Amino acid sequence: MNRNNYYNMGNVGGMNDTNFCPDCPTQTIYDPPITQYEDYYHPQLVNVIQNIETVKQHHCCPVYKQYFTHTEKNVMVSSVKRAKQAKASSKKRSKK
Repeated sequence: MNRNNYYNMGNVGGMNDTNFCPDCPTQTIYDPPITQYEDYYHPQLVNVIQNIETVKQHHCCPVYKQYFTHTEKNVMVSSVKRAKQAKASSKKRSKK
């Protein structure tokens, strides 16, 4: 393939193809740039502070503790037997 895309121009000015060489200036064309990315990762220290709140809950619950009191008394007991008295029944009292 010819560099200038001239495949067959025929006879120009009476010259044959072997002697014909057009004088074409060289052109430069710039395409839009192609962007390539290379990613590099570097460690970055990030301090994360997490606050912890402790809530101390106090609850009242009953705990039973028994206390005992002690009393003393002196009673005189006679050796003589008393006669038992008959008690009136409650039925007799209510019949009035």
